[in-house]
Amino acid sequence: MAFGRQTLSLVLFYWLCNSAAFAVILRTTEKSVWANEFESIELTCLIESISTNNPRIEWKKIKNGVPSYVYFQNKISGDLEHRALLREPANLLILNASRSDTAQYRCEVAAIDDQKPFDEILISLAVRVKPVIPRCSVPDAVNVGSSTELRCIENEGFPQSQYQWFKNSEELPEDPKTSSKFYNSSYIMNIETGSLKFRSVKKEDAGEYYCQARNEAGWSKCIRQSMEVYDLDIVGIFLKVLGGVAAFIFVIVGICQIQKSGYCSCKDHRETNYKVPQHENRMEYTTPDEGHFRHKSSFVI
Repeated sequence: MAFGRQTLSLVLFYWLCNSAAFAVILRTTEKSVWANEFESIELTCLIESISTNNPRIEWKKIKNGVPSYVYFQNKISGDLEHRALLREPANLLILNASRSDTAQYRCEVAAIDDQKPFDEILISLAVRVKPVIPRCSVPDAVNVGSSTELRCIENEGFPQSQYQWFKNSEELPEDPKTSSKFYNSSYIMNIETGSLKFRSVKKEDAGEYYCQARNEAGWSKCIRQSMEVYDLDIVGIFLKVLGGVAAFIFVIVGICQIQKSGYCSCKDHRETNYKVPQHENRMEYTTPDEGHFRHKSSFVI
């Protein structure tokens, strides 16, 4: 009985070994890969077990759910042509990676002489793109106590950039309350949108500002821009308002003088008065027989 069990175990072990020996088995060192733009990246497709000589190897790129060949019939094709090569045993080396290479890649190996003749591995590739120079907006001058906003944006970086503001070459902390130097400042920084808002500007907020956009691929910054802070000029505002009122009064007085001088007629020409012409040599004909009846020359029969 014990002999029969040993025999069965040996047979089962032999069958498992043969099954593994005649099956295509693939593995990869990393299923999710990152690469920087313009650099090289290798997607690994390692053949752990195979019996067939010269198996068929193919690589496909899957983007937006649509597959396309990048290695087919022993040559690189598609948008990786002249930018990639196959390395032993079945690794795909992409040269000069671009943002368009971000996709899923599938390594497929077919071996007709193996009991398990096919295996595949799916690898995700994401190409990081360095941010371009961001567009920065800094006001030239603001008044003490007023609110203002500095803006910074760029749309080319991948993953999405985060933003950091600098004043006079010194990095501003995201929360001013964490720094003794900027404790009294009223700004609010949003590192996701690049906004730097001042709720109430102070004299010490004046200086040179610039913004830096950064992600895992690198960083870029805009040029320095100066922001000046002025005290509110109450006297100047009053004089400007007074000057405006005086100019308005001067215009009104000028119009009245023109009307009085007769250069402007305000009467409508349609209101001309017409008088009935008077006849100087009117003749009246009256006889005693006519009594009180008068016959005038203007009477018409």
